[in-house]
Parts: sequence; structure tokens; C-alpha cells
Amino acid sequence: MASVEEIFGIKTDNKKLFETALTHPSYTKERDMDYTECYERLEFLGDSVLKLLVSDVLYAKYPTYTEGEMSKIRSIAVSDNTLSKIAKTIGLDELIIASPHDEKQGITHLESVTACAFEATLGAYYLDGKLQELRDFIARQMNFYIEEIDKNFEKYNAKAILQEYTQSLTKETPVYKVIGSKGPEHHKLFEIEVSYRGEVIAQGEGRTKKDAEQNAAYEACKKLGAICQK
Repeated sequence: MASVEEIFGIKTDNKKLFETALTHPSYTKERDMDYTECYERLEFLGDSVLKLLVSDVLYAKYPTYTEGEMSKIRSIAVSDNTLSKIAKTIGLDELIIASPHDEKQGITHLESVTACAFEATLGAYYLDGKLQELRDFIARQMNFYIEEIDKNFEKYNAKAILQEYTQSLTKETPVYKVIGSKGPEHHKLFEIEVSYRGEVIAQGEGRTKKDAEQNAAYEACKKLGAICQK
């Protein structure tokens, strides 16, 4: 648990909580362990803790923003994509415990798994009585992402903007297709093309399919005039 304390800068009292928070279901299933010994229940709790803390940060950071404006920023800030980036930046993905087979397949570095482990660890710290310390940690770690989302919201929300735009014209929606990928399984670079009414509008790349789709959608929005270019 010394690594967890070093990463978060917060002391851990109940060691078992944090072992559970970092244990993938594949590990408990392989060893016929109880369901409660994997991170899924703590992830459920941590999801709510995260939303509360991010809401608190946004409320203090943007005193003139409406509920709707803060909700839009929060929805992206607490997404798997953002949480996975934070988890990998701080090295939490290196502590996730999975079955040997799944670990070899790179499962501990997947976006969904790293995001779940991050939320589960937040849940563990909450039960460990460290809510205020956790709030300070989230404020530090999330500040860059929150400001980036606020400044470039259209880029982060490009898929929704593109869909609203195309549906306002013909009721048809964009179609996304993977046209290529490269790199190892746990660190692939995906290339996506987006089409509308059978015509390819734009392409985009990203470390996840979601990222690549957002990037393709953003390029499509610019080409179609769905957003104002700065």
C-alpha cells in the first residue's frame, strides 16, 4: 500500500480496502474468491464520491456558471476516458491485480479497467475517512482537464454536436467506422472515418475508439460548419 499512499499523497489505514480496490474480477474468479473481494462494489461507491467532489470543485471554481454549464463539464471530466488518463499518469494502472492470463493480454491498461480501479480507490479512501484529503487530490488532478474541457468544450462534445446538426438537416445520423489500427493491444492507435448519407466526411485518430471518433467528429463539424472555428 506504500505505492498507493505515494501516488495519492494520502495515508491508508484499512489496507484490505485498497487491495480490494485494485483487484480485477478476473483474479477473484480464477481463485474462486468471493465477489466482494474484487473492485466492482467499491467502484460503484467511488463513482458517486467522484461526482460529488468534482461538483464541489466546479462550484467553487466557476461561481457564475449555471447548473447546465457545470453539468456539461462534469460529464466529460468524470468519463472513463479522463479517469483512465489520470490513472495512467499517476501510475495506478501498474498496481492493478488481474489473473495472469488477462494481465498478459494487457487488460490492466484498458481504459475501462483503469477508470474502474481509479473510482474504486476513491471509494476505498472515502470509507477510510479521507474525504477532505481526497477533495484536495481531485482538485489538483482534475484542474488541467476541467480547464481544458471548459476551454475546448466543442472538441470534447463533437459527436453530440455533429449528430444534432445532421439530424436537423435530414434526420439521419453519422456513421463511424474503424479503418485501421496500429500498436500493441494495450496501446493501440485507432483510425476512424465518419460518414454522412454514404459520404465520408472526415477521419480522426486516437488511443481509444472513443477518442478517434471524437476527433473525426470534430473535423467533420468544422467541414460542415456545425461549429464556429476560432
